[in-house]
Amino acid sequence: MPKNPHRKMHRTQSASATIAPKVPEDARFFLNRELSLLSFFRRVLEEALDERNPLLERVKFLAIVGIDLAEFFMVRVAGLKQQIEAGVIELSIDGLTPAQQMAAVREVARQLMNDARDCLHRLLPLLGAAGVHILDFAALDEAQKAHVKQYFDVTVFPVLTPLAYDPGRPFPHISNMSLNLAILLLDEGGNRRFARVKVPNTLPRLLKVPPPASSPAVPGQDSREKHLVWLEQVIIEHLPRLFPGMQVLEAHPFRVTRDAEMEIQDLEAEDLLESVERGVRERRFGSVVRLTVDLAMPEDLKKLLAENLGLEADDIYTLRSPLGTSDLIQLYALDRHDLKDPPFVPFVPPALILPEGDIFSSIRSHDILLHHPYDSFAPVVEFLQAAARDPDVLAIKQTLYRVGRNSPVVLALLDAARRGKQVAVLVELKARFDEESNIEWAKALESEGVHVVYGLLGLKTHSKTALVVRKEGDSIRRYVHLATGNYNPATAQTYTDLGLFTCDEDMGADATDLFNYLTGYSAKKDYRKFLVAPINLRSGIESLIRREIDRHQKGEQAHLIFKVNSLVDKPMIRLLYNASQAGLRVDLIVRGMCCLRPGVPGLSENIRVISIVGRFLEHSRIYYFRNGGNEQIYLGSADLMPRNLDRRVEVLFPVENPKLIRQLRDQVLAVYLADNVKAREMQADGTYVRMKLQEGAESSDSQSWLIGRRSPA
Repeated sequence: MPKNPHRKMHRTQSASATIAPKVPEDARFFLNRELSLLSFFRRVLEEALDERNPLLERVKFLAIVGIDLAEFFMVRVAGLKQQIEAGVIELSIDGLTPAQQMAAVREVARQLMNDARDCLHRLLPLLGAAGVHILDFAALDEAQKAHVKQYFDVTVFPVLTPLAYDPGRPFPHISNMSLNLAILLLDEGGNRRFARVKVPNTLPRLLKVPPPASSPAVPGQDSREKHLVWLEQVIIEHLPRLFPGMQVLEAHPFRVTRDAEMEIQDLEAEDLLESVERGVRERRFGSVVRLTVDLAMPEDLKKLLAENLGLEADDIYTLRSPLGTSDLIQLYALDRHDLKDPPFVPFVPPALILPEGDIFSSIRSHDILLHHPYDSFAPVVEFLQAAARDPDVLAIKQTLYRVGRNSPVVLALLDAARRGKQVAVLVELKARFDEESNIEWAKALESEGVHVVYGLLGLKTHSKTALVVRKEGDSIRRYVHLATGNYNPATAQTYTDLGLFTCDEDMGADATDLFNYLTGYSAKKDYRKFLVAPINLRSGIESLIRREIDRHQKGEQAHLIFKVNSLVDKPMIRLLYNASQAGLRVDLIVRGMCCLRPGVPGLSENIRVISIVGRFLEHSRIYYFRNGGNEQIYLGSADLMPRNLDRRVEVLFPVENPKLIRQLRDQVLAVYLADNVKAREMQADGTYVRMKLQEGAESSDSQSWLIGRRSPA
């Protein structure tokens, strides 16, 4: 039975007694953010369907759709359900109540999940033809089944824990994102029993089996052939071992997705670590927001699961097996480079190919821009390692958001602390789904005497900043690394991001003020060059847009190009509409959510929106202003979302070297805008269409072009 059936009834009654507010007249000018995000997942699925992509890259995209959908339900759908149960009727940007959004989201997500399964079943025969055979257990020959049985007996069976459900034993807890088997049994007395077995996530979802006896290996045969079988099918075939004396009537896989949002109260710093640790532990016990089951599961089993998990019928998604396409990422680890994108070696600018310790002299000579993953992330690590070793470096200060495990960045900071340097680090514990890793690093840093802070009350610190303070003669010089992405070498190989090395005095002073704001008590409201949220970033961008509108109206050169991950902030969208109505050309490169409607006559006909989905995840944020010919570019960590502008610590920083401005304009932004291979153009109704190759025009894949390009010295 549900944990508390009266709780849902009470909240439903409360919600029904509330009158929804009137829909604003301008709601039709905006698109729903949740549906826009699902549209992005659809574009990712298109890459899995695109025959131009190598086969395992297509599998990777399909796995990403599963991963993204899981997070969407854990966070976004969970939030909608909470609003509905609490009786919240606040309208979305496009004028929908939470209940209306939920209905629309369920319909679109259900179709997306079914289309993902159809995609998988298109890929399976192609994988088989390429030598990667994913088999059903029934298709195994006797020798293969014997191999699987031995593996089950030795490795799988000891790990399994059958859990019964009867009047003496409560319904077992189903952990978040776990794959399970719902099993119906018949005991010796003829009574039907229910049991649950969790498919262990500590074992590979796809088990390797030897090739069939009918095709023995011969000299010269391709040894890369792989034969795999689903773990849950192996367990189902051997269930009698788990239930001796019982008859197994049927077994069906199912999977639950739980609310993964943690409610972190504004606590003192010493309590925040404990609070986040508790939240991570409790995440697996959050309320269930989605139940996925296979097509063969009978209605009575669905009903039993729904009643005990506290779900409505609309929360159940019946899908074609296998469930959990996110686990397909396991296939991408196969040593089949012929089925993947060709590898490339990231470029290191000549200015950074230097003897040990000379990186500071190189930065003193001129600002250095890196564009990852095309440019190597190694210089960023080497910068911190050099700072740790350099006897003239007095202090290092850094923000850490997502650094991953085995982080060379954190190891460099630990080394600096051991060498007696002053090291101060802001570790953002509230980085969603990275909390556990960040907690471990925070404890390791503190144990070495590093000054660790966990962020500001009510604000998530998302900025990417590293400051090195160095004694040079009788003076002090500050070296700064500023970036659009995390200090994570792993994601720097798959995310497109930009980073800047500079020793500009004003930016060094701004970085110092930023860290004083983060680690101490600072009410500073102005910065020399930085735009810092929640202090002056919103007003700064608004001022720059208005200046561009004014330039255009005066007949001067004016053009806005923004590259962001998401555009959902209503005041910013209205301001961009104003720019379009003034006749100003606006080009937007928006990877994911976009609530702006482009191309609406009289409103946004001068706005073009494209989304690029390709080999790498587009992650850099670039804000370009033509400014009468005196071009300005800001880079940073902030998207045009209310949370980034108002509820996070974000930094946008200027690129001032004319050579680097031209590089970003001509070799980054112009390349993206010319993409006619991976770009989709957004329509006024929120749909996307692939760019059409004009007659006589050459195809242009922005990411492939950037791989082939070499950064100037």
